[in-house]
Parts: sequence; structure tokens; C-alpha cells
Amino acid sequence: MDDGAAWRDPLRLRERGFRGLRVVGDVHGDARGFESAAAGAEAGGLFLLQLGDLTDGGHDSPAVLRRIFALMDEGRGLFLLGNHEHKLRRALLGVRLRGMTEALENTLADIDAAPDRDALRARLILEIGRAPVWLRRGNTIFAHAAYHPAMLHEPSPPDAGARRVEPPVTRAIYGQVVAGPKRDGYPERLLHWVDSIPQGITAYVGHDTRSTDGRPWYTRGRHGGEAVFLDTGAGKGGHLSWLDLPL
Repeated sequence: MDDGAAWRDPLRLRERGFRGLRVVGDVHGDARGFESAAAGAEAGGLFLLQLGDLTDGGHDSPAVLRRIFALMDEGRGLFLLGNHEHKLRRALLGVRLRGMTEALENTLADIDAAPDRDALRARLILEIGRAPVWLRRGNTIFAHAAYHPAMLHEPSPPDAGARRVEPPVTRAIYGQVVAGPKRDGYPERLLHWVDSIPQGITAYVGHDTRSTDGRPWYTRGRHGGEAVFLDTGAGKGGHLSWLDLPL
């Protein structure tokens, strides 16, 4: 495992004067919750890292998008590529999608009704196309859905959001699933990947709602590594969660 300087602070947060890192789980259009997370991060001198799935749910996906883009323009925030972003970009480009959901249809309608429609569409296509798929910082991994061993040794591939997903990007944004859908139409999600996290490594992920009380869910694999799940149901009847980490 390479613990060289290139992995220690890829965002140069200490150098840029940040006091810590605020890691925010799936937002799914929860604009009020995301505004609280962003305002608190700004007040505390924290860089905001959002783990993907900004839209599709909640009450105001365009407001969430404007807020994350403002943080990015100020150098105070970043979002990782989630499966909902990857699908949203393709929809905006006119790709015919299998499994179009009501939540995505609502997001597209909200964007089309926004006064800054054209700017939002253009910015989304650009930023989703180049969003990082994972980020390693020392002994910590950040990804949308799940850990993959390649994340310890390889940087996130460039422009992954603009291309067809391939391993380990597939694992990072979709997680680990059983082939074929369940009765509800969604695939069964597995957690076998947690057992592949080495001792001393912690993976912060979203995607999989293991808790709906606003508290992240922690689990440890058989090799001693830990996974922390921050999707607590925001925009889907639950709460938005975040954790503040020291630098």
C-alpha cells in the first residue's frame, strides 16, 4: 500500500487554510439540509466533500446544484460521481435511458422550469463529466457507493462521468449487487466489499441507506477495515447526514 506524499492531501486542504473536512452524504434534492451543511462548513472553515447523488428527490434539486457549484467556484467544495449524476448527464444529452425513474423525470422537469435552465444544464454536463469517482486522503477513501482495492493504488480516472462505466468505476458508483432485480425492481445490494478493506483503512460512502435516523452507520470487515455509510435517506423521507474530519 502506497502511503506516499501524493496521497496525503490531494486537495491541499492544509495548504489552503482549511481547518477540516466536512463529508456529506446523499442529498437527493434536500436543499434545506444541504444549505445547513454548506453554511456550517463555511462558518467552520471546513472544505465540503459531497459523496454523490445530489438530485432526484427532495423539494429543490436546482437549489442544491446551484449551491454545490458556488462552493466549487469558491474552491470550498467538491462532489464525487454518483450513479444518479451519471444517469442525469446522459439524460441531459438526450440519451434514451432504460429504467427512467419518476425522481429523474422530476429533476429534469425542475431544471427545465428553472430561470437559469441553460446555465444549469451546461454546468451539469461539464462537471458530471469530470467529477472524481473516488478520492484517497492518507488512510481514508471516499467514494459514492463502495470501496475497491484499486482505490489504494490508482487515482480516479479522468472524465469517468463522460464515459461508459467500467471496473472499478462500476463498483465505486453502483456498489456490489446480485445479478437480476428483486421484486421491487431494484438489485439486491451486497456488503462483501467491506471485507476487502485492509486494516487501518476507512471508506466513507453513501448510496446504500443503512440508517434513517440521521446518524451514519459504521461497520467493520473481516480484515479490520471500516466502512462508514452516510446515506441516511435525505430527500426520501430521512435526514441529511455529514461528518467533520480533522486534517
